[in-house]
Formats: sequence, structure tokens, C-alpha cells
Amino acid sequence: MPTAELAHETDFDGWRAAARRFRLAGIEPAAARFVVRGGEETGDLFSSAHPGEGDDARREAQFSVPRAFVDVAEDVILHRSADRFDLMYRLLWRLKDQPDLMKVVSDPDVADAMERAKNVSRANHKMKAFVRFRLVEDDEGEAYVAWFEPAHRVLERTAGFFARRFATMRWSILTPEASCFWDGQTLVFGPGANPEDAPQDDEIEAFWKTYYASTFNPARLKTKTMQGEMPKRYWKNLPEAQLIPELVAASRARTDTMVQAAPTEPNARLSKAIAKHARDGSFDEGFVAASLDDLKHGVQACRRCPLWRDATEGVCGEGPKQAKLMIVGEQPGDQEDLAGRPFVGPAGQVLDAALQEAGIDRDDVFVTNAVKHFKHEPRGKRRLHKTPVASEVSACRWWLDQERRLVKPAVTLALGATASLAVFGRKVAVTQERGQALTMADGSIATITVHPSYLLRLPDEAAKAREREAFVRDLQRVRGLL
Repeated sequence: MPTAELAHETDFDGWRAAARRFRLAGIEPAAARFVVRGGEETGDLFSSAHPGEGDDARREAQFSVPRAFVDVAEDVILHRSADRFDLMYRLLWRLKDQPDLMKVVSDPDVADAMERAKNVSRANHKMKAFVRFRLVEDDEGEAYVAWFEPAHRVLERTAGFFARRFATMRWSILTPEASCFWDGQTLVFGPGANPEDAPQDDEIEAFWKTYYASTFNPARLKTKTMQGEMPKRYWKNLPEAQLIPELVAASRARTDTMVQAAPTEPNARLSKAIAKHARDGSFDEGFVAASLDDLKHGVQACRRCPLWRDATEGVCGEGPKQAKLMIVGEQPGDQEDLAGRPFVGPAGQVLDAALQEAGIDRDDVFVTNAVKHFKHEPRGKRRLHKTPVASEVSACRWWLDQERRLVKPAVTLALGATASLAVFGRKVAVTQERGQALTMADGSIATITVHPSYLLRLPDEAAKAREREAFVRDLQRVRGLL
């Protein structure tokens, strides 16, 4: 039987070369055999006779496969199933005569391959979520070591994520089949290890357990959902997993205590402000602010959309009353909602630094948001941002228009899609209209760029640097418009 010997379990290049030659030689899937030599020198990939190299080269040039197959096969080879090589070769065999096979998702072989690829992708995600480093000391100082048992062979694929995430740390990840080591500059892979090679605990672990226990919300406990996101196979290597049985057992009593507890008192200062403006009708549709101070008071009693119910207070813009430049963001964030001022959180810090680099003084700019109340959803003790929908933006545009009427900016800069919707009254493709000088109905100029929070979300440092440079260039163009 024609046999291809692969260098190791994830030797995709070796499998691809051997499988292509099998296919060109007309070796049917039932007759082909792939074996792993455990990392030894493979030599010739065939242990039986095969066509001459010249014939192969000529026919190989006439045989190609779609990128979709290569993408799936690169995932499937990381799967732990013993027959994965055979499945991939069956697909390769059929692709020569059925070039659109990978589009037929109902085909048994295609469906099987895609399911295995999905399992590998899930294992990759779980590794990112459930690796737990522990602190050790060596001759070079502090280092971090983690023991992990991935569901599939994803260490090499996932290691780059940790190198980017913990670029300044020295760390090692040990698994039963392979290990990787990062010294701050170079990522090196080595042989597998044993659980005893990794530290069993460290002084940080107690803090981690305290944090996990404090964020555990018994009122939202769904055991099956939790086990779906955190499968039991990973529990033995997670320090917080030791707490799960106790937390689950106590969840009913803790929930009852939460239900029986007296409700918290509303914000007295805000309640008084709302009552005052409810009496004088400052939130009515006919309200027209005579000044920015009047507008700030009016926003506190606004009921044009439901967002006021969960926010601490309305957050209006701030800056010079006759500023030439108005910058419009999306909505207040968590820190802005608590402080009552726009752009004081992480995105505001990015904006301040970029404005300074572009030669624009923040003190000369009127900064505000398309939506005046913080839209969020609670997650334990945190409040996570939620993007306002079009109806909420439309309702709050009434306040933004009054800000623009009072400030009369020569140039308005909209940060992101939500701000652009509020400024222009239509959906905007930020990447297509970015940087264009658009004339408004009142004769002023408006332009668009990305929101600074977009720069914060970019995981790749190189991409983040490129996008920040583009953001600064947009601000420099705005300075030119002034």
C-alpha cells in the first residue's frame, strides 16, 4: 500500500506534498496511507513506487484546489482524530473533478471537515481563555509558567496571541505534546512536558480566587451555559474552578438574600434636578435653550428616549461657547457618566494626545456626543457599553442641533458611524467618506473620522500604530479646514 510518512502530527506541508503526489498518481483514497514518524527525518515521503518526477511536475501545474479547502485542511490537521489525514485526502481526491465541492456544505465529507475545523477553532479560543500563568523566580528574575491540556493540537497556532498579549513578560506554556517559551523577543517551541514541571500555585492565586468569587453573580447562574463556556475538561487546571462547586451550592441562598434586600436609594441630587425641570417644563418638545447652561439643565430632565432610566446623569458638551471646532463622539462612557463630562475616559485620553500631535489645543475645542446618556448593560459590577440604535440617536439629535446652534462651529468633526448619523441625519460609511469636507445646510463644514475607541480595540500593535497615524492625519486636515 502506498504510504506517506509525515514528520509530526501537524505536518501540513508534508501531508500536502504527499497527498498531491498521490492524487496525481491516481492512488484512490482507500489505497492511500498516511503515518507519522514522530519527528524523525522522513526522507522520501513514499515507501512504494511512484511516477517520475517529470510527469508529476507537468501534471501538478494543471491541478489546483480552492483556498477554502486549504483553510479548512490547515485546521483539520490540528484535530486529534486519527482519520483526519484520510478525510482530507478524500476531499482532495474529489476536488479535482468537483472544484466547487467545498461550497456543498450538506456533503458528508465537507460537513465533517468543517465540524472538525470548528472544534479546532473552539479549542484555540478556549486556550486563550483558560491558560493560567503562575509566577516563578529564576536566575534572570520573574517568569511565568502555565500548564495546559488543549482539546486539540493548537499550541503553535495560539502561542502568537500570548506573545502579543504578554510581550514584556518571560513566560512558558507547557502541554503534554509540546511547549513554547517566550523571552520577550523570540518564541521557541520544544518537546512536551508533565504537569509536575509547572508550579502548582503562587502568591497571586489567592487574589485571583477572591476576584472570581466577587464577580460570581448567583442570580444569573445557568450551570449548563457555564459548562458550555467553561467545559469541565479544563477545570482541573483552573485555580478558580476549585470555588465553583461551593459557589453553585450557595447560589440559591445568596439569590434569596439579594431579592429580600431593600432597594438602593436613588441619586438625591439627580432626583431634585429632574423634579425641578419637570415642574418648569424644560424637557418639553418646545424647549429652546437660551444658553449652554440652560441646555445642560434641560438634558437632565429629558425623556425623549428610555436611556435616561439607567444613566447617572445626562452629559452635555463642554468647551468655549464660540469654538470654531466641534467634535462629536458617540455617547458618554462609564467614566463620563460618573463624572458628568465628555471624553474623560480612555478614549478621551487617546483623543487628547492625537489633538496635541495634530497641533490642535483641546481647550479651544467644543467636545460633545451624539447621545447624552450612557447606554450599557450590567455585567456583575461592571457596566458594558452598548451602541445606541438609530431611534435613540434620532431622539437625541434634538439636543445636538441645539448645541450646534449655540456654539456655531465653523467645522464639525464626527467620530465614527453613530456621530455621523447624528450630524448628517443619515447612515454614513466611515471608511468611504472619511476625511471629506462636506458642506452643511448652515454653510459650515463637517467631516468624518474613526472614533478613538476603535484604536483601543485593535489587538495588533502594528495595525494600531498605522491607524493612529491615519487618525492624526485626519485631525491635521481638520486644522487645515479651520
